[in-house]
Amino acid sequence: MNTPHTPSVTSSTTAAALPVLFVSHGAPLFALEPGSTGPALTRWGAELKAQYPRLRGVVIMSPHWVARGATVMTGAQPETWHDFGGFPRPLYALQYPAAGAPALAQEVLTLLVQAGIDVRGDAARPFDHGAWVPLMHLFPQADVPVVQVALPVGAGPAEVYPMGAALRGLREQGVLVVGSGSMTHNLAEFFGGADQPASYVVEFSRWIEAQLQQGDTAALLDYRARAPHARRAHPTEDHFLPIFFALGAAGEGAEAHYLSREVMYGMLAMDAFALQAA
Repeated sequence: MNTPHTPSVTSSTTAAALPVLFVSHGAPLFALEPGSTGPALTRWGAELKAQYPRLRGVVIMSPHWVARGATVMTGAQPETWHDFGGFPRPLYALQYPAAGAPALAQEVLTLLVQAGIDVRGDAARPFDHGAWVPLMHLFPQADVPVVQVALPVGAGPAEVYPMGAALRGLREQGVLVVGSGSMTHNLAEFFGGADQPASYVVEFSRWIEAQLQQGDTAALLDYRARAPHARRAHPTEDHFLPIFFALGAAGEGAEAHYLSREVMYGMLAMDAFALQAA
């Protein structure tokens, strides 16, 4: 399932602030098997760089970095971590040599502290696949510096949303804020070569889209109780929580412009969308 075309970065308006991006990073093989989502991200990333030539960097949250409290990557040249096993050998040869951004990382730390969030830096943290795989499609030249932010252990939507909100002002300073997760993530129901998406995957994904289009942040924060098949779509919350990092950074009134609605393996919704002021 896909949109007929990739929307422009700015839609019908041009805003001073960068949009916010939510991407579903799928399985690690997304790096080698991009489907239609990978090219959609590449097109959108190219448009973004053309529209905002002074793009300073990316601040990204991935569920594959869970830390004891909010933590920010501060290293100058993070390594590419192949944090998975049992995949084809070519996947382990891939590298994403984007630079870190220590100065931007310090800004992120300061903003989180000012928001009352306890946070620390980690200079040794590498890029996990929840960060480098989607970024490989978004900025294939690896020419935009990247800062990763950890998902605090035990956090829920109400804790992750303020983390994104604390960084909202960075969007007016040439920084792209990204939440990298998965629209659905029930690996126990991996259907392999399924031709059609499971019905619960579609129902959950489109409910989320409807709330985004209605601007109903309260319903989204309470998705666990309100969304159809929420616990089947996400037996654990980790892969859905980065959406709240993106929503917090976008703020109230932001419109969702979908880049992709692809479903891989029958159960892995690859929804990706940009959030931008109306």
